[in-house]
Amino acid sequence: MNETELYHLLALQKVESVGDIVAKKLLTHCGDATAIFNSKSSQLASIEGIGSALISKLKNKSIFAKAEAELKYILNNGINVSCFQDKTYPERLKHCIDGPLLLFSTGNIDFNNRKIISIVGTRKITPYGAEFCKSLISELAPLNPIIVSGFAYGVDIVAHQAAIENDLQTIGIVAHGLDQIYPSSHKKYVSKIEQNGGFMTEFWSGTNPEKENFVKRNRIVAGISEATIVIESAIKGGSLITANLANDYNRDVFAVPGRTSDKFSLGCNNLIKTQKANLLTSAADLVYILNWDIENNSRSVQKKLFITLDNDEQKIYDYLLKSGKEILDIIALECDFPIYKISGILLNMELKGVVRPLPGKLFEAI
Repeated sequence: MNETELYHLLALQKVESVGDIVAKKLLTHCGDATAIFNSKSSQLASIEGIGSALISKLKNKSIFAKAEAELKYILNNGINVSCFQDKTYPERLKHCIDGPLLLFSTGNIDFNNRKIISIVGTRKITPYGAEFCKSLISELAPLNPIIVSGFAYGVDIVAHQAAIENDLQTIGIVAHGLDQIYPSSHKKYVSKIEQNGGFMTEFWSGTNPEKENFVKRNRIVAGISEATIVIESAIKGGSLITANLANDYNRDVFAVPGRTSDKFSLGCNNLIKTQKANLLTSAADLVYILNWDIENNSRSVQKKLFITLDNDEQKIYDYLLKSGKEILDIIALECDFPIYKISGILLNMELKGVVRPLPGKLFEAI
């Protein structure tokens, strides 16, 4: 968008009583933000839900000084801005009625990859949760997903770090302006994240990380992705709000189960028990439910003439060669593996090109 349009979009955001939904209605009717401010009062009054009080606020010239100051900050600091009408705006977020009018970002974010998952959870992550998070992202790495999280303590930063270690694009959705980093102890990760990914927010510069901003931020985390994964959560917490928002947006939600006695598994177990989340025990669960196409994976290496299988993979491969097509449960039983483990093994074997999945949870050797 040009500077004039961005200037008027920023001004529109500062009009009292104009939130994201009303702003989108005005833009849809008038065509662009510049036209909104150039429209006569009678034209604006013809739009359903736009009354005289709001029209009066649209004519208040004081908003333009604020817009000019923010525009100057954006231009001076190389901030990327996407309007909900732009091609650069995240496609899935466009379908959320309350999605932000504008998104501000830094770094090298590329939404051409359609595999986008959000990973959320407690800020007091346990060793169990950290290990699962790292393992999950490592298993998913060949499929080249974008990892989205909130750059907070705990699950968030573990997810970002695991994405960096596996050379995956990762995006931190922050609850403040891009003129600051919160928490400050995470400044050391900023450069690496911006090299392959970046930071995104709906908040103007000068906006502090207030409590209500985190709740508001969660709808972006939920709406931007194909699925939301809750690694660990107490019975109440921000990650459960994100999970509920994802359900409201008709997105898939996954939760990692834990022992009933573990405080930070109670939230996940309850999501599964109330059927608000799919049970997640390995990357294979995610791949199968989301129906991700492994064969067309852009990061998979070329097939080799000689493929090395570990002992567990060789055992399963030999069994499938002998028995032919078989369902996952029977493979687990005959090869003496728990379901949660064999799912991950089969996913790795698919990525190596030695087995293929078939409808009905069937697998066969190649």
